[in-house]
Amino acid sequence: MGMTMMKIGFIGTGVMGTGIINNLLSHHETVIVYNRTKSHAQAVLDNGAQWAGSPAELTAQVDVVMTMVGFPQDVRDVYYGDQGILKNAHAGQVLIDLTTSTPSLDQEITRDCQKRGIQCLDAPVSGGDIGAKKGTLTVMVGGEKQTMTSLQGLFDEFAASVTYFGPAGSGQNAKMANQIMIAGTMTGMTEAFVYAKAAGLDLQQVMNTLQSGAAENFSLGSYGPRILKHDYTPGFFAKHFLKDLRIALTTADQLNIDLPATKEAKRLYEVLVDQQGLGNDGTQALIKLWWQD
Repeated sequence: MGMTMMKIGFIGTGVMGTGIINNLLSHHETVIVYNRTKSHAQAVLDNGAQWAGSPAELTAQVDVVMTMVGFPQDVRDVYYGDQGILKNAHAGQVLIDLTTSTPSLDQEITRDCQKRGIQCLDAPVSGGDIGAKKGTLTVMVGGEKQTMTSLQGLFDEFAASVTYFGPAGSGQNAKMANQIMIAGTMTGMTEAFVYAKAAGLDLQQVMNTLQSGAAENFSLGSYGPRILKHDYTPGFFAKHFLKDLRIALTTADQLNIDLPATKEAKRLYEVLVDQQGLGNDGTQALIKLWWQD
């Protein structure tokens, strides 16, 4: 059980943040947390995390600030707000954005930090609630490679793999490639179940067989069993996945590429989230567009 001897600030105590913070605490790190709704931080406070009243107040006390919030606008507020990180960030500190956000926003934050000698990484993660809890997340990093290397010990406390992809924004672009892939496995799993049920097959058998053959994938392994139990609790919120697909497609437009399958996945999730109001369900709730509980 190592520790880095750094003071760590962590902003965002949602499902993912909570799992990461608990892993840092289990490695005996000093962790100071902030969240918009203090009651949502209670679990990590009970575990030994300390509380700060604002992102600025938190930043004044730590060596490293990690953010994991919902949407790009939340990232902007947390960094640039009146009580934001940049009010108190100073040379020598490291700011790590773990939120899946827009490549352009992390590039902007990095430019503003570089002027002041502050180190910045965009480091979105994959692995869902289970990966966060077990400390086995996959981290995709953009920014200065040296910064990442110097923090390897910290990443090791909550991640199983950390990969450097290039300058600021590159971590976000790698995460977009990840989400584009997941979009295909989520729609594939959903349609496979819809088809198998309509054809009168045993869904448990279908799931077990697909998962032991060429169709094997994370979505089916993690969310297939939940669907069969009618469990729509979020490993990953549908509203956050829709946000990610929108970022991917906006960035794809900027890159002048067309991603028709990803567009269709976005359209389906828009029906689920915007029309049916099920954004707080897990991504596996996509099946509800075909099956009524």
